[in-house]
Amino acid sequence: MDKKVVVITGASAGIGAALAEQVGKKGWQVVLAARREPELRQVAARCGTEALPVIADVSRRDEVKRVLDAALGRFGHVDVWVNNAGRGISKRVSELTDDDFDEMMRVNVKSALYGIQAVLPHFQSRGSGHIINVSSMLGRVPYVPERSAYNAAKHALNALTANLRQELSERYPGIHVTTFLPGVVATEFGVNALGGGVDSRKIPGAQPVEEVASVLVGVMERPRPDVYSRPEYKQQVLAYYASEDLTFARPGAPNDKR
Repeated sequence: MDKKVVVITGASAGIGAALAEQVGKKGWQVVLAARREPELRQVAARCGTEALPVIADVSRRDEVKRVLDAALGRFGHVDVWVNNAGRGISKRVSELTDDDFDEMMRVNVKSALYGIQAVLPHFQSRGSGHIINVSSMLGRVPYVPERSAYNAAKHALNALTANLRQELSERYPGIHVTTFLPGVVATEFGVNALGGGVDSRKIPGAQPVEEVASVLVGVMERPRPDVYSRPEYKQQVLAYYASEDLTFARPGAPNDKR
């Protein structure tokens, strides 16, 4: 298979870092974007000589454009853009402040919107490309009340992703749009949540981050619209929405995200 040029946001840790390393091992060219410079450069060093780290806050539109410019300047084109940057929260609805809610939308939704709008003209000019938005099972089933505003943000991201797919389907069939939905993943997501939280790595049944990254690489090789990090998650979503009272419906997954 020809080399792909893959841009990954939120690549200094967690799913983004693991994905970048697997992309690098395939011999593909990877552009890593994140705010934390030391961590990002360490990940890039493990991705091979063609990895390009770009220090950027992707919740800022101008910095997302700079990531694209850096990718095009180095590699000439982009094949896959992965909107992976995100952050959780540990507050119930009754506890949320304006700043809490704005932060969840800024980091989890607007960063992806900026990525979409930055790379889309490039993909349209080529007639091909692949946008992957990393969402969450909580974007389908908001069964963890402490994640309130995060759940809301991921629901919004799912809607934007679906509408983008609809927008492009007829005129640009060569541009693929994927919603990727992991459950609990063994990363630092929980402890890094706004307000702190349970360490996701200690939750029973947490999916190894390398396994999640492997599923994502498979999506790049064979694009699909909606992909769950574990096949059984789809049935859990269907069972949830088939329940007569969603207040008490609980999918069989552990009650947390990533």
